Amino acid sequence: MHKALVACRAGVGSSLMLKIKVNEVINANHLPITVEHSSLDAVPGFDGDLLITLTDVAEELRAKKVKQTVIGIANIVDKKEILSKLTDFLNDANETQL
Repeated sequence: MHKALVACRAGVGSSLMLKIKVNEVINANHLPITVEHSSLDAVPGFDGDLLITLTDVAEELRAKKVKQTVIGIANIVDKKEILSKLTDFLNDANETQL
């Protein structure tokens, strides 16, 4: 089971909506991911393996070289984009375990 953190700068509006959509995709597709929600302040103490955020914030996190895989979502209500990126993450995670 993978552990994800959905976060944005303030941890209020956009990331809360994104968390709802991510959970809908996870539940509909039975993906092995649990989701937490917070502001970016929680990233340093987060012990999971996946960060999900908006595209601009994702670039900032990658530049900081966080230890987790970072997924940037351009359209927070686009379930196809979310599913595609979560599936890519899971496929990559499975390949590294082989």
